[in-house]
Amino acid sequence: MSPRPNRPLPLATPAGIEVLTKILTQGPIPRVEIARRTGLSQAAVTKAVAPLIEAGFVTDQPVAADPDAHIESQLGIGRPVSPLTVVADSVSVIGLKVTPTDLIGVTTDFTAGIRAVRHCRLPDTAAETVTAKLIELARQLIEEIEDPASLAGPLVGIGVAVSGDVDAVHGVVRDSPFMGWRDVPLAASLTDSLDVPVVVTNDVRALTVAEHWFGVGVNADSFAVVTIGSGVGCGLYINGEVVSGAHGVSGELGHLPLAPGELVCTCGRRGCVETVASSDAILARARETTGKPTLDLSGAIELAHAGNDDAREAFDRAGEVIGSALAAMVNLVGPELVVIAGEGVADYDLYEQRMREAFAAHAFGAAGDCRLMLRSHTFDDWARGAAATVIRSYVRGEPPLRR
Repeated sequence: MSPRPNRPLPLATPAGIEVLTKILTQGPIPRVEIARRTGLSQAAVTKAVAPLIEAGFVTDQPVAADPDAHIESQLGIGRPVSPLTVVADSVSVIGLKVTPTDLIGVTTDFTAGIRAVRHCRLPDTAAETVTAKLIELARQLIEEIEDPASLAGPLVGIGVAVSGDVDAVHGVVRDSPFMGWRDVPLAASLTDSLDVPVVVTNDVRALTVAEHWFGVGVNADSFAVVTIGSGVGCGLYINGEVVSGAHGVSGELGHLPLAPGELVCTCGRRGCVETVASSDAILARARETTGKPTLDLSGAIELAHAGNDDAREAFDRAGEVIGSALAAMVNLVGPELVVIAGEGVADYDLYEQRMREAFAAHAFGAAGDCRLMLRSHTFDDWARGAAATVIRSYVRGEPPLRR
């Protein structure tokens, strides 16, 4: 049996979960507004909030109404409104991001606000090595949380974000080509050593959860997060939920077969988007077209910005394939917004025009109205995404964070 959170939430009903979710993602927010957005009665909202306030998870701070504002509610025009706000320091969460070269760890509060950051270099990608380093990094962060001087809330869980096919229900990394892992029971190993609930999830899906609960997706009906860097990933928020897929796989934009068939992907298949659009693929193409086998990525970017047609061709080709892949995804699921993120967006200007042209050429009808938005992310943000998945599971009472 997995350990329970150090600080259980007093949520006994689905209404309580819905109310806390609204306060957490959309607060500060008055009770009457929660009632309007959820369809619950004000009495039901008050009943759900009372134990949360008593336990110190939520606070009720009266705010004087703006004399120039027209506030119309069941509280009356111009009367003081008492918004409900989550007490950020009521709990702490740890988020860990795994890359082939580094581990990134963050401590966040209940609102996914980053409070501490630690990085750790990896000597290799062997599962045993990485697991040991994750445990070491997590213990360092736990010590900081437990330091009385930190004033941090109790730790309720640890989230780990890993690229590839991840079985989040059982905490198993089924296949991560970048790490060279297959069927690694990561959550069980970490839980046994740390005695803390652990959630392991796909890194792009974790980033999507963070955007859904604490970012651009808070008020969006549907959106997608597309990450461009060493790989090309996609997370989807459709019909009120981040899509996980029947088998735990969804949104694998980087493995759509839209590139030339002779190109072999890191996954072992041919013609994947990543064979043209990943940073490694762009660099390989730039080396080939410029005849500079020792060229690094920054050098390729510099040449392309300087107008070198051979270097530019690699970015143009990537933009063409990314735009086509975006159009295919938007045609299929119809999000209102696509957030383009990841370490590769720093060079977005090099392929933006070709990408948008390809998207416009292949988007069907009104799907072409979907907004494409650039949002820069650091590896710290990926770790924060892992923490956000823990916060969501904690509020919902999902395994292994049972209340």
